[in-house]
Amino acid sequence: MVQDISRRTLLRYSVFGIGGAAVLGLAGCAPGGSGAPAATPGGGTATDFTFSSWSLSEEAAKPAIESALTSFRQAEGIEIDTVAYPYNEYLNQLTLQVRGGQFAGAAQLDVAWLSALAALGKLTDLSAFTSGAGYTDAALGAGRSDGKQLGLPWTIGAVGLIGNAELFERAGASLTPTTIEEFEDGLRALKGIGVIPYAASTKAAQLKDIVVWMQTFGSPIVDGDASAIGDEASVKAVEWYKKLYDDGLIAPDVDRAAARTLFAQGATAIYDDAPVGKSSVLSQSPDASLGDKMVPIARPVLKAGQTPQHVLWGHLVVVVDGAGAQTASDFAAWLTSDPAQSETYFTALGLPPTTDAALSSTAVTSNTFVEAFTSSITATAQPSPLWKYPAYGQMETAIAEQVQAVLIGQAQPAAAMKTAGEAIDRLL
Repeated sequence: MVQDISRRTLLRYSVFGIGGAAVLGLAGCAPGGSGAPAATPGGGTATDFTFSSWSLSEEAAKPAIESALTSFRQAEGIEIDTVAYPYNEYLNQLTLQVRGGQFAGAAQLDVAWLSALAALGKLTDLSAFTSGAGYTDAALGAGRSDGKQLGLPWTIGAVGLIGNAELFERAGASLTPTTIEEFEDGLRALKGIGVIPYAASTKAAQLKDIVVWMQTFGSPIVDGDASAIGDEASVKAVEWYKKLYDDGLIAPDVDRAAARTLFAQGATAIYDDAPVGKSSVLSQSPDASLGDKMVPIARPVLKAGQTPQHVLWGHLVVVVDGAGAQTASDFAAWLTSDPAQSETYFTALGLPPTTDAALSSTAVTSNTFVEAFTSSITATAQPSPLWKYPAYGQMETAIAEQVQAVLIGQAQPAAAMKTAGEAIDRLL
């Protein structure tokens, strides 16, 4: 559905509670987060700009985004060119375009990619768009780099455990395990009813999931200016993961796509995913009532009373300085914080919004799965300690390769984590 917006609607971003002097200061002389100038809400005559997005290449998401683009085009009387790459190619392609000076405008970005793109020094500082917009603190934090707001949060959630309540009940396992020990007891009960208890990631492509288990065991992952991988906590986490693997509580050759398929078929009782994965699971399940059985589960802790560890997940909108950057900044603010647009986007795709107003809307609160996921998982989610480094992807690969070597018996946990830690140190 095309949103009804007007120039007056957009200009309200200029009164986000920011004093005039502060706005002038940001617009006139403050540097952007990576060298580009800061943008001013509602400033100047609207101009054409370009929007880059991987979701425009996805059949399910494309209509909702095209509808938003049409709304903004019509309200402003401008043109918005679009650029789309598949998700797996997106960061590399966007980086090449930005580095070569061939792209300016707004761009969808995975929260994990912010540091990598910020390192190019061309992202516009969007700090002036945040005050009074109603973004949650956690959402704003996802778009901040070196203390500057280089991305506005579009959808923010987390990756957490999702269980099949029917299988848990059949096994007599607890859907609310507090500790690692209780969680493991539940997995053994689930094994007794003939399912893969936990479709944890065991393929190298997705073994970065082990990082949050290392944090659960107490590893900081990065300590000061050095890698902490190889410390006692990270080694114990991998030893525990290996025990689950050897005891048949997790299965070989599982990545996120395989885990969703196993869960959809009722072949596993629990897996890791963001809330957006629910639609993929349901689309391939023969069980029409599976959606009602899906329950978000707070990740267990090592000792009762500790805070469950979850990794943040979500999308930002950033603005690359250049032609149309000012209007692209207005678009980024409208797309991510306008209440009606946020509610429409959530209704279409089930992606959690990022403002208090949108999160308290009937559309969101009546979705019991998203509301439970937000309160039990997203509430304690944090960015990965590795994301602040442009080479974070190589660091995650170094960890994944060593953990996989442990799982298949080619390496011992302590030696493997020492190797991974040394590899990360070379990339810091």
